[in-house]
Amino acid sequence: MQRELEEPPGDKPPQLSSRRAAVWEAVPDALWNDWHWQMRHRLTGVADLKRVLTLTGEEEDGVAQTLQHLRMAITPYFASLLDPHNPNCPLRRQVVPTTQELVVSQADMADPLSEDHHSPVPGLVHRYPDRVLVLVTDQCAAYCRHCTRRRLVGAKQQVMGLEQMDRVVRYVAEHTEVRDVLMSGGDPLIMSDRHIEYLLARLRAIPHVEIIRLGSRVPVYLPQRITPELVAMLRRYHPLYINIHFNHPAEVTPEVKQACGRLADAGIPLGSQTVLLRGINDCPHIIKRLLQLMLMIRVRPYYLYQCDLSQGIEHFRTSVAKGIEIIENLRGHTSGLAVPQFVIDAPGGGGKVPILPQYLISMSDGKAIVRNFEGKICAYSQPEGYRSQCQENCACCQDAERCAPQGVAGLLQGNAAVLGGEQRPAEAAVPVHICPAMLHDAALQ
Repeated sequence: MQRELEEPPGDKPPQLSSRRAAVWEAVPDALWNDWHWQMRHRLTGVADLKRVLTLTGEEEDGVAQTLQHLRMAITPYFASLLDPHNPNCPLRRQVVPTTQELVVSQADMADPLSEDHHSPVPGLVHRYPDRVLVLVTDQCAAYCRHCTRRRLVGAKQQVMGLEQMDRVVRYVAEHTEVRDVLMSGGDPLIMSDRHIEYLLARLRAIPHVEIIRLGSRVPVYLPQRITPELVAMLRRYHPLYINIHFNHPAEVTPEVKQACGRLADAGIPLGSQTVLLRGINDCPHIIKRLLQLMLMIRVRPYYLYQCDLSQGIEHFRTSVAKGIEIIENLRGHTSGLAVPQFVIDAPGGGGKVPILPQYLISMSDGKAIVRNFEGKICAYSQPEGYRSQCQENCACCQDAERCAPQGVAGLLQGNAAVLGGEQRPAEAAVPVHICPAMLHDAALQ
């Protein structure tokens, strides 16, 4: 029989006030600021939406036809931020379904990151050597229409049971290489304080688990959830990090600022993850303002994601060139603190691949030729006679168990001659196309 924890006593609502849609104007502040009330009164169907928004035909059809693929739910707080008359409102497009979600392109995949393939225990993904992902629930405060895990999210509307949590903890305890655990979902912060703490306490008791992270959009969709009681509990499990999903400057409201302030004041480092979305934030000026606003509320930009190849979201995807353009318009043009990594989460479980503008023009043993954000080209002199200390007398590198890197790092250290399996015979070799900008300039040799 699955064990369950009692629901926690009602949290004291934070003292917040915000703009409200007319339908909720008479709701007392004590209820409006209660996250349980917000969850119970989410908009989940066409009739709910019509009380707040003037819907287009495509939106009406979208709600009716797409809920079998990904359910809809919007908190009253976030619904009040939507432009009721503009279907192109960037916040509205993120949460209101349209029939475009029914279009599955040739490149789309049900599980683009191959998470199911890398799941040795139900609810746990072990893709990278020293860290694991735990999907603790399939529920969210609101459901992003660009969701990568739309195959799972909202499907069963449940949280991870205690026995399943125990299985996850046993796996982590048995795999001493795991030093970093990321709790995600769905959204872990929609669980009760006691359910969150049940897993946090057991993970923190494992000696080789160095850090725990939470991935959440709750501070954006449901800032009322960040109660003093929740924060007091979280701060007992340092080192703890939280990455928050922000997509647009309009999401940074006074309520969000207060929620992030509570977390930051508790010593919890906050990072952000932003998805590059067509027609929502695919503009350098919008992204720059978002990142600057996040720094002002003590959230450090972390990732800018190229939209994944999940089924039904091609209408949100941009070109990779657009992401590079945005990074070009950030680096040097605003604080380095405001510049995230632009990454593609490679299909098939390839992991996060950073994509950068080409700043290194050429390189030899003596010089590196680089360009800056203004287009100026400079020569950087390499040190003469340099030899890596790491390869000579670094104590850590004498430990074969710890220093057996794989992938490209393994090739660089001579642990392999071929990457990606056995070397193919010459007649079966695949041509390799090398970017001319990466070729060594013969004049510098």
